[in-house]
Amino acid sequence: MDPEGKKILSILLIITSGLFIIGLFIKLSFIPIVAGIFSLLLVFCLNFFRDPERKIPIEKNIIISPADGKITKVEKINDPEVGKDSTLISIFLSVFDVHANRVPIDGKVISVERKSGQFVSAYRHDAVDVNEQVTIILSTSLGAVKVKQIAGIIARRILCYAKKNMTMNQGSKLGFIMFGSRTDIILPPTVNVIVELGQRVKGTETIIGKF
Repeated sequence: MDPEGKKILSILLIITSGLFIIGLFIKLSFIPIVAGIFSLLLVFCLNFFRDPERKIPIEKNIIISPADGKITKVEKINDPEVGKDSTLISIFLSVFDVHANRVPIDGKVISVERKSGQFVSAYRHDAVDVNEQVTIILSTSLGAVKVKQIAGIIARRILCYAKKNMTMNQGSKLGFIMFGSRTDIILPPTVNVIVELGQRVKGTETIIGKF
């Protein structure tokens, strides 16, 4: 679990416990209702901030999924950093998906750029053009690989653990996006993409491409 999640859960736990304790001594009808609401929020956040242990598939020359979720786009694009005929893969994360992002391939961080913006639904294709986001470019054995953390309609905070010139290993933590979001990955044309539109993927465990 990331530090931000621990902070939010600690606050909710203190408030919930306090309300139940107050309810034992002060008999007001609304206190159990409020305590129940905070209890539900606590359970929801415990589920949302989960970060299960994941194992990288035992195969060579693979690109793993950087996030859990549903693939909403697979298309060829011309990316200025990754190159002509690159492949864009968009992964939509609902509030029920694990929101920890993972490094898709070993590489060195060339740049990390944060862009302020709107908070329209991450499921919309134009979210990448208007929403708040963080773009990470990795220098890999294949060339440049780009990962975008894109905020959604509810998300208001993107955590990115990558720093310029940092060497990152496949499967290590890349970041975390709060409450419903999208993760895009742009791969060089030398990668054979093996996932399809509508497919559900798991960060670290699902192979999205081979080279």
